[in-house]
Amino acid sequence: MEYLREFNMVSVIVRLLLAMTAGGIIGYGRSKRRKTAGLVIYMMVSVGAAMALLLSLYQFAMLKEGAWAEVVAEIGMKYDASRFASQVISGIGFLAAGSIIVAEHQQVEGLTTATGLFASACMGIAAGAGYYECVLISFILIRFALNVMQPLEALYKRRTRNIDLYVEFDSIEDVNKITEVINSCKASIHEIEVERSERSGELNPAAVFSLRLAKEKMSHSEMLASLAELDCVYSVEELIA
Repeated sequence: MEYLREFNMVSVIVRLLLAMTAGGIIGYGRSKRRKTAGLVIYMMVSVGAAMALLLSLYQFAMLKEGAWAEVVAEIGMKYDASRFASQVISGIGFLAAGSIIVAEHQQVEGLTTATGLFASACMGIAAGAGYYECVLISFILIRFALNVMQPLEALYKRRTRNIDLYVEFDSIEDVNKITEVINSCKASIHEIEVERSERSGELNPAAVFSLRLAKEKMSHSEMLASLAELDCVYSVEELIA
């Protein structure tokens, strides 16, 4: 293990392969969920971050003991080996921010992808530095967060009393009918945001209802079913961030 921590060709190959493998496995899980940033993107981000730090270590070695050492001794050049890693973290912010979009109904998408890319880049930096224990632990934690905690979070959101519903209906006057059904279910309305939806080439009214269900443990599906029974309602769906 100590040999692999040294800066040599074998350790460089191991670090790049480790970064590529760990990033690729995480990206493969995202690809299975049909996310924009998948196997190749995560793999390239992780390998690129590892390459940046390896380049930093290479320059440091060349300046200290390599072919550039004599020049450094003459001009007194100082070198910060951490600057490449800091630039990677700054640069990945732009890439991650580009994956965050505002979808329909003012829902924000891409936050998980953005944070996953950032974590993958940091994991690549650790691999490039030869911090193998950190790579292993972070890989396990990232996989646990994406594959275990994310589904649990979605399940938790479906069981909370707060719920956001997107409803398409016939005319704007039907909002009163919808609110009557909501009130009859003893749910409180926090906010109503009216929109326009295009159905069969025509613009129809729609709205996002932010509700808080009653304490009687009414399920989300029961609320959806109550609204779907209205003749004026075309469609109703739950919005989960």
